[in-house]
Amino acid sequence: QVQLVESGGGSAQPGGSLRLSCVASGYTLDYFGLGWFRQAPGKEREAVACISPADENTYYLGSVIDRFTISRDNARKTFYLQMDKLNPDDTGIYYCAAVIPPHPSVVLVSPEQYNYWGQGIQVTVSS
Repeated sequence: QVQLVESGGGSAQPGGSLRLSCVASGYTLDYFGLGWFRQAPGKEREAVACISPADENTYYLGSVIDRFTISRDNARKTFYLQMDKLNPDDTGIYYCAAVIPPHPSVVLVSPEQYNYWGQGIQVTVSS
């Protein structure tokens, strides 16, 4: 069983930065696809950034391209979401998630495809 715990959320001003971390326990992350999802009030959960187990293939939500970066450190069983140039639309609860995809180069982006989830962490962007 993989357990995921997020940290690093909180409040930021527009234009600011936050770095989310997700630490895994139970298994190494080497074979897992990893994702960051967010859910804003009244909206469905959506993929923000996802990364494949191998080849470093990534997916980014259009509105976060060139602002957010997903990365992983398998040795530390940790993956990250660096969020720069934040704006109020980035406000929501952010979840980290993991899954073993059908192929190491596949990037999965649907929440229903992920097996393991963190508890969620609040990110609020306001002036």
